Amino acid sequence: MSSRYDELMALRSLGQAYAYSDREVMLYACGIGMGTDPLNEQELAFVNEASFAARPLKVVPTFASVAAWGAGPGDMKLNMLMLVDGERDIRFHQKLPVAARITADARVTGVWDKGADKGAVIQTETVLRDDSGTALATLVASRFARGDGGFGGPSDGQPAPHAVPSRAPDQRIEIPTRPDQALLYRLCGDRNPLHSDPEFARRAGFPRPILHGMCSYGITCRAVLQTYADYDPAAFKRHAARFSAPVFPGETVSVALWKDGDVVSFEAAVKERGVTVIRNGITVLG
Repeated sequence: MSSRYDELMALRSLGQAYAYSDREVMLYACGIGMGTDPLNEQELAFVNEASFAARPLKVVPTFASVAAWGAGPGDMKLNMLMLVDGERDIRFHQKLPVAARITADARVTGVWDKGADKGAVIQTETVLRDDSGTALATLVASRFARGDGGFGGPSDGQPAPHAVPSRAPDQRIEIPTRPDQALLYRLCGDRNPLHSDPEFARRAGFPRPILHGMCSYGITCRAVLQTYADYDPAAFKRHAARFSAPVFPGETVSVALWKDGDVVSFEAAVKERGVTVIRNGITVLG
């Protein structure tokens, strides 16, 4: 293998320290659009701690994706202008607390070189632990580095994606996004100007700033929460998806869902353009 491949595979960083409070928990829920209806008591439980009748604040399971924002295995020296999310797979070991001090152990677990003009896929694993060392969640992220292929690494061997059922969806729900949603979601940690700066977005090949792929990922978590999980975060054992196209803020995300026992499969499309934006989605409940 190439020295560049060996360099990437050797990257790891252990014991990175982070902390979050209920403020970050509620900001994330607002960032994926919860609370748009201020009278929806089920969604208010994720965005409002100040209720007349005492009730615990709930944490959206995919908050795990931003709880230790910035944690990573080290500098991969990638072309950030050409870097986009490819896949995300989170396995939940414990229900996330409303506030916590946590550590993050991160490492590169896979690198696939698609060619000089096709980019590279880099997979990382991050384990979040509470202050007692108990694992809270394991995050596997695949990023598509569109400008970094051709260094001589392997091209085959990526894990096969989840196959959604071939039958018609059991449910389909529509979740609108706001024109300013990316500007709110970026406050959860991802300040990539691709989602906020029109000129940066144009130079990256988009007509205008796009919604964060991880915001779309959170929206699919909302879809499962409100349909098959009865708004219970503790029901989530896994939530994974592959990103296939961008959402532009202000568009409507139409989520198709299939339920087979404790497995919920899903895909998402933009209603206005008929473009599938998330494929091969799977949630495991339990």
